[in-house]
Amino acid sequence: MPSPVPARDPGLQPERTRLAWRRTTLSCTVAAVLAAKQAVHRGSSPLGILALTLSGLVWLGFLAVAHRRIQALSGAGRPRVLGVRAAVATAACTVALACFAVAMLF
Repeated sequence: MPSPVPARDPGLQPERTRLAWRRTTLSCTVAAVLAAKQAVHRGSSPLGILALTLSGLVWLGFLAVAHRRIQALSGAGRPRVLGVRAAVATAACTVALACFAVAMLF
């Protein structure tokens, strides 16, 4: 007869993951604020203003995904696995922010 499966002891892994999401969110926020500062002080072309606006929208989308993930990790018990849609959204937001940063330079 197989032995019973011991209860999962997650240790500090959920806390480390939650902190990583918070650090990433803070990094995206700083990047968005610096982009806005650059646009205000340097004066941007219409393409730069469009890139700044889209960066803000992408930043809000990333915040929504990160907030949902942080909430999932805060609950008791085993956290849900990050879904494919959330992972793709996070990667797309990161790539989009990088593209918009390049567009703001022109």
